[in-house]
Amino acid sequence: MQKFTLLKGLVAPMDRENVDTDAIIPKQFLKSIKKTGFGPNLFDEWRYLDKGEPGIPESQRKPNPDFVLNQPRYQGASILLARKNFGCGSSREHAPWALDQYGFRAIIAPSFADIFFNNCFKNGLLPIVLPEATVAQLFDEVAAFPGYQLTIDLERQVVVRPQGEEIPFEVQAFRKYCLLNGFDDIGLTLRQSDKIKAFEAQRLATKPWLAHSMVS
Repeated sequence: MQKFTLLKGLVAPMDRENVDTDAIIPKQFLKSIKKTGFGPNLFDEWRYLDKGEPGIPESQRKPNPDFVLNQPRYQGASILLARKNFGCGSSREHAPWALDQYGFRAIIAPSFADIFFNNCFKNGLLPIVLPEATVAQLFDEVAAFPGYQLTIDLERQVVVRPQGEEIPFEVQAFRKYCLLNGFDDIGLTLRQSDKIKAFEAQRLATKPWLAHSMVS
């Protein structure tokens, strides 16, 4: 998992409340057995005028010129600004995969659905909860200033506005530790690889029959 330390990036506004995971990555794209390739289908039903199906190249689709992420001023955005209850609906982990693979590293909103919030941390995305009034101010600033950027300092737990004003945010210590070091669940387990190998060696020494596989 990619480490998250300091991010300075362009902000894209998603000015809708209650954006659910089926909107983030529609159900037909969940057929894939891979963990990659979901970025082109992020917000698929809003980004395109035609219906998307797995395997259709992005170059053959008809983009919706009115959708915010298709506007030139937001190309290359790495911070998504959202309204309350972002990520509600089903618990699909494909939603943070799609956001990450599109290019977003952080999401700022007044509130998130719990399962989506947890899945973000497990996949290298930083969901930041800020007061609704503060988020509304950020929406106004993004609209007023093309190329609007924010800096997110995870170590110091602040969002820095272009003029230098710092907005503090909360993050649970263990989740912060994992993001700063790029540890997902597998990475955390592999830190104990020496202990795991020692345990397996001792187990096989005392119960050698466990090393024998069944022969059909």
